[in-house]
Parts: sequence; C-alpha cells; structure tokens
Amino acid sequence: MKRLRWPSWMPIDPYILLLIGTVGLAALLPARGTAADVASGASTGAIAFLFFLYGARLSTRESLDGLKHWRLHITVLACTFVLFPLLGLAARGLVPVFLTHPLYQGLLFLTLVPSTIQSSIAFTSMARGNVPAAICAGSFSSLVGIVVTPLLAAALLGSSAGGFSADSLLEIVLQLLVPFLAGQLLRRWIGGFVTRHKKVLGLVDRGSILLVVYTAFSEGMVQGVWHQVSPLRLAGLLGVEVVLLAVMLALTWYGSKALRFGREDRIAIQFAGSKKSLASGLPMASVLFGAHAALAVLPLMLFHQMQLMVCAVIAKRRSHDPYDSHEADTTAAEVTPPASAAGSRTAVGTGKRSD
Repeated sequence: MKRLRWPSWMPIDPYILLLIGTVGLAALLPARGTAADVASGASTGAIAFLFFLYGARLSTRESLDGLKHWRLHITVLACTFVLFPLLGLAARGLVPVFLTHPLYQGLLFLTLVPSTIQSSIAFTSMARGNVPAAICAGSFSSLVGIVVTPLLAAALLGSSAGGFSADSLLEIVLQLLVPFLAGQLLRRWIGGFVTRHKKVLGLVDRGSILLVVYTAFSEGMVQGVWHQVSPLRLAGLLGVEVVLLAVMLALTWYGSKALRFGREDRIAIQFAGSKKSLASGLPMASVLFGAHAALAVLPLMLFHQMQLMVCAVIAKRRSHDPYDSHEADTTAAEVTPPASAAGSRTAVGTGKRSD
C-alpha cells in the first residue's frame, strides 16, 4: 500500500490547515477558567522550550564566522526593523477605508516582528544561496528582536500594545532569550541528540505554535474580539499584505544588487529580509496585547502563509538560474563559511517551517 503524501501542486502548507483547524477549535471550544490558566502556562513553557531548541541547534562557531559578513547582517536587520516598520507606518493612511484600527495595529505589529530562521534557511538552500549567511541572519534577527520588537511596539503602538512596561520586556526576555542562551550553553552536551532527533523535535516546534495559537484565540473568543472583524475587512487586510510582501521582496532583491552583493548573498538577504517569524511574534503578542492578542496576530498568521507560498515559488525559480562562476567566486571571497555550515546547504530540508 502506498503512503499518502501531500500533493506537490497544492500551494497551501498542510501546517497552515492545522493552524486554521486550531483557530476553529478555539472558536468552538475556547479554554475558560482553570482550563485557560493551564493552557496559558503550557503555551509559555512550550515557547520557552522551542527557543531552547533553537539555541541548542545553532552552532556557536557558525555564528562567530557569520559575524565576518557584517554588511549582509546589517542589511537584513535594516530590512526587518527599519524598512518594514516604515511601510507599516505608511499603511496608517488605509484606515478606515481598507483596515479597521485594530487590524491596522496588528499589521503594524507584524512589521516589527523578527525574521524567520528555518524557512529562510530552507528557501535559501533551495535557491542555491548563501546558507551559512541565512543561518546567522535569521538567528541574529531573532535575538535582536527579543529586545527591539517590544521597544518598537512601545514607541509605535503605545497604549495599544497592552500598556507596555519594563515588566513586559523582562517577561519576553525570560521567555525567549534566556532559554535560547541556555540551549547555547548546553549545546556541547545535547547538540548531537538534537541533531539526531530533529524530525521529532520539529513536531515539538509546530506543536508549540499550535498551542499558543489556541490559547490566544481562545482568550479572544472569551473577550468577544471577533465581532470586530468582517469578511470584507479580512479581504482588505489580505490585499494590503500582498502589496507589503511584494514591495519587500523587490526592495531586498534589487536593493541588495545596488549594494553590490553577489547572487548567493542576495538570495539570503531576500529570504531573510522579507519574512516575519510566527514563532517569535506569537509569544510577544501574548505578552504585549493580552486579551487582544488574537486580533494582533491575525495579520501575522495570514502573512506567514502568504510568504511561504510566494517564497516557495521564487526559490524554485532561482534554483534554475544559470550558475555564474565569477559571482560565486566574489561571494566566496567575501565570506568563507565553515565546513559544517557549508555542508548544511545540501543537508537543510526544503520543507516549509513554522517560524
């Protein structure tokens, strides 16, 4: 008997269907009372464990070697925490014609979230780009975002972000940064185990996100925030996000060319600089927005699926680009990745991930 496989022509990541199903479950059976407290505590622990695994997977040597390519990392950080927020602020003019104020707040929060890690690596690998640079760029963005995202939210969202305070920043640091650093410290002893069981632990990654989604949307159902959204407004939000993604993909590709990056680096910049992390954004929204986290993460969830679908197509097309040996030599001269990282170009899977 043949094993059932997800059709390759199907544009929707099956994990997105699980996310949609989780939202539906939260709508039908939201966690209340004691169950809500248990779900909230479990989601906090799951996200902390998720970032612990991120730390355990990341090679410290690769990170230090990646620092040599500082121009690329600054470019990615500028795209993530400067260009994206500027576009988010410009979208303020679309209220109230295309977006309601709560949906705009969620869209603006989306532009403040760090870049992805796994999917940036996967798509860069598929497109024959600079995988070591993508590994470091995604990791650096996530670490910087633990501090920068709440600060930007405080400055740009103000009281809409649930009353940002030093306590909320401390909570985010404890939930994300401390577990990540713990994973880095213990990598010497558990790195091999994590590598050997990456498929099983990948299920933990995705399960953690589903749990956080269920908790956030359950709280939103209990608070009645979904009465604020109509199908027409959702269509308007999707249209705005299509334009946002198209602009960022164009800016990262042609902007990096203007900055004289080689082809492999441009691929890493495009995939790391145009994407937003669901794994980082969800726990931050839970802390910053409280009961309104469901509306805050809705734009991020929609953008997440959109970026996976579009980037999968782009990566597949880039994989068929003619190989330019002169450009490859130039890129190699700028950054020489360690042997372990270089090998990851073929080792990294091209499946779509949840971050």
